[in-house]
Amino acid sequence: MDAVIVLSHVYKSYPMGELNLEVLNNISLTINQGEFVAIMGASGSGKTTLMNILGCLDRSDQGQYQLVEFDVSKANSDKLARLRNKHIGFIFQSFHLLPRIDIIRNVELPLIYSAIPARQRRIKAIAALTNVGLQDRLGHLPTQLSGGQQQRVAIARALVTSPEVLLADEPTGSLDSQNGKEIMELFKQLNELGKTIVMVTHEQDIANYASRRIFMQDGKIV
Repeated sequence: MDAVIVLSHVYKSYPMGELNLEVLNNISLTINQGEFVAIMGASGSGKTTLMNILGCLDRSDQGQYQLVEFDVSKANSDKLARLRNKHIGFIFQSFHLLPRIDIIRNVELPLIYSAIPARQRRIKAIAALTNVGLQDRLGHLPTQLSGGQQQRVAIARALVTSPEVLLADEPTGSLDSQNGKEIMELFKQLNELGKTIVMVTHEQDIANYASRRIFMQDGKIV
C-alpha cells in the first residue's frame, strides 16, 4: 500500500509561562491509503494536537510530515492552505454549518476556494449529498435537519473536493447513540470504497469501527 501520511520524529510544545509544555514527544507514524485509523487517549494525551498537525492546521517544532508526496514541514502558510483544501476533508464534533444558507451551498464552500465554476460546484455538491443519503433534503437549511443529518452534510462537505484523507475529530460526540451508529456505518462504507479515514475518539465502541487503533499517553504513542 502507498503511504498517504508519514510522520517522523515529530515534537510539539507550547509556551506556558516561563516553561514549555511538551505536547507531542517523538511521534513517528505511517498511515497507508485505505486505512481506517482511530486515535485514542485521555484528555491531554496529545491526540488533538496530533490531529491539528495532520490537518495542516498547526506546525510541529521538530520532525518531518509528508502528506501524499508533499513535505508539509517546509510549506509556507499559503501552501498549507492549498494542501488542506485539496487533500484533506475535515469533520468535527460541532458541524460548523452556516445556518442561513441551504445545505447545497454549505457543501459547495470548499469548492469556491478552488475556483470551480458555479454550475460544476452545484453538481458536485448534489452528488456528495446524494452519496450520504440526503438527496431528499437538498433545499433544506441546516436548522431544519436533525443532528445526524447535519453531520451527514458536514461529511458531504468534507468529501466534495475528493480528498485523499478524511480527518474526523470526535465525529459522534454531539449525537445520540442511534445517530452515532448511523454515522459510523457511513464511515465504514466510505472506507470500504477506499477512503482513508483518521478519527479521534475517546469512545471504545466508536473506535471499534476502525481497522487500526492508536493509543496516546503523555504526548507519545503507546
